[in-house]
Amino acid sequence: MPGGLMALLDDVAVIARAAAASIDDVSIAASKAGTKAAGVVIDDAAVTPGYVTGLSPKRELPIIWSITKGSLKNKLLILLPGALALSWFLPQAIIFLLMLGGGYLCFEGAEKVMEKLGGAKHGKTVDDEIKDPAKFEQERINGAIRTDLILSAEIMAISLNEIATISESFWVRAAALALVGIAITIAVYGAVALIVKMDDVGLQLVQRKSGFALTFGYFLLQAMPKLLVALSFVGTIAMLWVGGGIILHGTHEIGFHLFSDLAHGAEHAVAGMTGAMGGVFGWLTYAGVSAIFGLILGAVIAFALHNVAHMGHGFGKNAEAH
Repeated sequence: MPGGLMALLDDVAVIARAAAASIDDVSIAASKAGTKAAGVVIDDAAVTPGYVTGLSPKRELPIIWSITKGSLKNKLLILLPGALALSWFLPQAIIFLLMLGGGYLCFEGAEKVMEKLGGAKHGKTVDDEIKDPAKFEQERINGAIRTDLILSAEIMAISLNEIATISESFWVRAAALALVGIAITIAVYGAVALIVKMDDVGLQLVQRKSGFALTFGYFLLQAMPKLLVALSFVGTIAMLWVGGGIILHGTHEIGFHLFSDLAHGAEHAVAGMTGAMGGVFGWLTYAGVSAIFGLILGAVIAFALHNVAHMGHGFGKNAEAH
């Protein structure tokens, strides 16, 4: 009996050590993956505030919470099982799905640029008369969740690629991806909530009517609208940069190297000319080339889609006339 008990305790100790090692693998994999995905996380944080700009302050946090829940569903219920299944059964398909998402980001970013330059607007904006605020708000939320799906797909793909180099265990990969997805979602939308409510904080400080609080409150009230506008601009650039970068990387992976080689050639040329700051300026050059490529591609996609939709609408009218 004592021998059996000691053998059982030994087995428990072995299982505990194995579990501890697995937890270590998960934490290491999640940490490395999160670091690699940081660039896309910044883009995600820059894009989101634009979806509450111009809406009622009372609705800002509920909208962000709805987007947060949508983002968690994107990552944990759609992308996590999808990424694991593809990595197991059809890993070569991942790059094509990423390129499809990259094209969508290029399209959205280019469409926003075209609207700013005087092109036709597509869908309602806060400048239009909103007859059904609840419907308009839901459209904003749905648009944010769709964009989040694309950015989250890139985050999960980058993470999976990094995790795969650390562990071959299916469960370690699944746990690490889930950890990355939850941590990034909380970080991004927590930061967004703080950004969009800073003007309310400023208003509370102004009501104290004296001292540093008053001065800082006025600063927040004056700065936050400008920050939100700036973030909306950064978000558009981010869509083009990330989308263009996905396409450049994807075309290289499938064997078409021209565009990727041009972008990297410009990056290395600038890096070589700028000495100690070469890394920074080289990266900025590659990001800029990616954004320009994304803008051109997105404009082509937008032009094609809008003209196809217009032609379809025209055919429908002609059919009704006959």
